[in-house]
Amino acid sequence: MSAPEKIIGVVVTHKRRELLAESLKVLSTQSRSLDHLVVVDNADEADVKDLVDNAPLPTSYIGSQHNLGGAGGFALGILYALSLGADRVWLADDDGRPEGPEVLETLLDCAIRNDLAEVSPVVCDIDNPDRLAFPLRRGTSWRRLRSELGDEDLLPGIASLFNGALFTADAIDAVGVPDLRLFVRGDEVEVHRRLVRSGLKFGTCLQTAYVHPNGADEFKPILGGRMHTQYPDNDTKRYFTYRNRGYILAQPGMRKLLPQEWVRFGWYFLITRRDPAGLREWMRLRKLGREEKFERPS
Repeated sequence: MSAPEKIIGVVVTHKRRELLAESLKVLSTQSRSLDHLVVVDNADEADVKDLVDNAPLPTSYIGSQHNLGGAGGFALGILYALSLGADRVWLADDDGRPEGPEVLETLLDCAIRNDLAEVSPVVCDIDNPDRLAFPLRRGTSWRRLRSELGDEDLLPGIASLFNGALFTADAIDAVGVPDLRLFVRGDEVEVHRRLVRSGLKFGTCLQTAYVHPNGADEFKPILGGRMHTQYPDNDTKRYFTYRNRGYILAQPGMRKLLPQEWVRFGWYFLITRRDPAGLREWMRLRKLGREEKFERPS
């Protein structure tokens, strides 16, 4: 008999100790136990180190004195997990958690049965678990409720990558780690782009979930709800969202979406918001990303 697979979890955190504590409670009580957990702390806080060191499972705490963002934090954590001999890596953010103790076991079973290089749970609203934390499009229809996804085992070719995603080590070798330059916002979309282009099998297991604060408010319906566009609630989030989208949509496999991008954001800023200055700022930020100018705002 072959040895059991070694599964290592990776969590990235930044000044969210209480939320991290709730996440660790669920991560440490999975029916299929993690073999190790790596926590990358972008704030390098002593009380977070104490929390991780006292978790009831084998852990490694990595305190970074330079804020690597979600992208760099996951890159560092994933590489460290691979260096520890991980066969699979389970990724989680600090503000969410698995919905219960059987999530990892369910994901692993789904991945093995369907021969998946990556499998994700459904990402649900932490305050209302039947509501999706982010709207999901199937064909031309948008789904906002978990119950609207059906009771199939697997939704192929669709995945939320940093909220409970389970990757094989071979998939990471093929796809790579997140791009540090993106810092936050869109880094998971860029990895998803690579995953699609790799030809590897992946998808979302509809039989389990990861709960996360609702992010659906950023997605604004236009054209009677037939399309959506994204408008984060503050300048910093908009900076990283729009700049990084400029980069991502200039990459192979994404350029076909550019006409739709211009229609969506043009309509939203000019028709819905009547905000020409907002459109000009969107154009400026996406140009920065397209030209790979990744300086962080002061």
